[in-house]
Amino acid sequence: MDKIKERAEQILKNVFGYDTFRPLQLEIIRNVLSKKDTMAIMPTGGGKSMCYQIPALMFPGITIVVSPLISLMQDQVSSLVENGIQAVYLNSSLEWTDYLDSVKELKKGNIKLVYVSPEGLSTGRMQSILHDCSVPVSCITIDEAHCVSEWGHDFRPDYMNIAAVRAQFPEAVCLALTATATVHVRQDIIRNLRLKAPVLFTASFNRENIFLEVKQKKNPLNQIIECLEKHKDESGIIYCFSRKQVDQVYESLGTLGYSVLNYHAGLSDSERAKNQDLFIKDKVRIMVATVAFGMGINKPNVRFVIHHDLPKSLEEYYQEIGRAGRDGLESHALLLYSPGDIHKIRFFFQEAADPEKSEMLLQGMLNYAKSRTCRRSQLLKYFGETFDPSGEKSDVCCDICSSDSIPENDLTIPAQKFMSCMVRLQQRYGAAYIIDVLMGSRQKRILENNHNQLSTWGIGKDLDKEQWFELSELLIERGYILKTGEYNILMLTNYGKNVLVNREKIMLPMNITAGRILNMPKPQKPLFALHKKGAFAKTLSGKDLELYNRIKEWRLKQAEEQNVPPYIIFGDKTLEELVEKHPVTERELLGIFGIGQAKAEKIGSQLLRLISDNS
Repeated sequence: MDKIKERAEQILKNVFGYDTFRPLQLEIIRNVLSKKDTMAIMPTGGGKSMCYQIPALMFPGITIVVSPLISLMQDQVSSLVENGIQAVYLNSSLEWTDYLDSVKELKKGNIKLVYVSPEGLSTGRMQSILHDCSVPVSCITIDEAHCVSEWGHDFRPDYMNIAAVRAQFPEAVCLALTATATVHVRQDIIRNLRLKAPVLFTASFNRENIFLEVKQKKNPLNQIIECLEKHKDESGIIYCFSRKQVDQVYESLGTLGYSVLNYHAGLSDSERAKNQDLFIKDKVRIMVATVAFGMGINKPNVRFVIHHDLPKSLEEYYQEIGRAGRDGLESHALLLYSPGDIHKIRFFFQEAADPEKSEMLLQGMLNYAKSRTCRRSQLLKYFGETFDPSGEKSDVCCDICSSDSIPENDLTIPAQKFMSCMVRLQQRYGAAYIIDVLMGSRQKRILENNHNQLSTWGIGKDLDKEQWFELSELLIERGYILKTGEYNILMLTNYGKNVLVNREKIMLPMNITAGRILNMPKPQKPLFALHKKGAFAKTLSGKDLELYNRIKEWRLKQAEEQNVPPYIIFGDKTLEELVEKHPVTERELLGIFGIGQAKAEKIGSQLLRLISDNS
């Protein structure tokens, strides 16, 4: 075994309490330790922090971690200190005396990791501190590196200054980390951070522990409540498009007795900080928020993420659902979608720097929301990854895979009506206009264009608008027609033209009853088998259940005394293993997931006593 691998595995086990590396972690660590600039694209919960924390303990000097949020820095440093690692953060949240104490330790060379914001890094004071240290800067890590790209959904101008600071420490290796990065974003990261011939590592984007579900938005509050009841007493986030919508959902849920808070830019800084702190520390279960909330949230036990409205892009959506299930346990992502969401998003395109790019990103999101095939496949395909749903358990993949499949039915007549109307309209209009003609609308525009004189005007009254939209999307998905241009004009493909001219049969996975298309899937198989409240706790009884509750209460008390979130003490996965394995010696305790040497020395005797007293 080579020395780097052996030493890295020792740190992984002894310091962090983990037995094995996650995919690509060791390869990234090896590359960073070889002083080669590195870019790593790994999903949220994929273990990005280990890729710089282990090298930091092996490098002779300091590792700077550029992080976008104070709360994330605090979480990371609290967790590192809990594991016996010397780490500090330097930002405006520190009392001046604490700041000076941290700087003193840093200059002495006693600190291995220092967390700073991109704004803080570029100040002359911070650069002076780093130059005055008794040990060199060995590594500069940029977390949430997509913030350096205008193609990224969280663009932060201050990230553009990182390259200039890095130039002051030419011997330091650079590691850029992000959970989402399309080709455009990757190119921007490399260029704007001035990475030197970086080695790119891309982990799978497949978060297989997250169940993906999309529902047509009908009564969103009732649909949200239905989801909350499936996740009773569990932590989750509900994202809304606007501040007004956030407050409405928050007030409605609060009135119904749910443990809930709100978060948006309309609140004061102190209100936002307080609400986020209560959520992170499990004092409040549900956070209703705009997209201003969540980047860098390190809370591992978020069990569900609900989108009340359609996100603007798949990158944004993926980043947000990635806040669920960071601990690897089963979680749930529910998206409520309606065509009205599209108009709200497009309204803001007028203010966008690049409306065409915004439209392209929205189309990717729409393709996912309207898909009738495996959602995981659609999502991963967008990020350049292939996925075969046949190898996945259907009840933990997505709503499409867990539903009874809709049989292929003969939809030749309605499909011919739609495509013939497109031809009569000279393929110059989008779906909404085509459908209005089919349904015999007397809108001013249609009458002025004399399209009420067409043979296809009014021949589609047997279906409603929603059903025609569903049919048009399925025709696009099957390659009969395609959307073109900024206004999504529909045109026949060559394949579609041949099928229409030759009057070929058109079979589509939609049900027809009494001449009407039923666009809802067939009754589903039981969902959420692995997503119910307290799945592990429900398997317990007697003394095991008593032990589970006692350890959980002890963890909460410890967290309150230290003023940290409970997961900083240890996560739910550690809690479950303690109950399952009943360790009675320190050696056995060190075999528990997430308990390393420092943590065992700090809290091991108390845990062993709890287990012994419960026997």
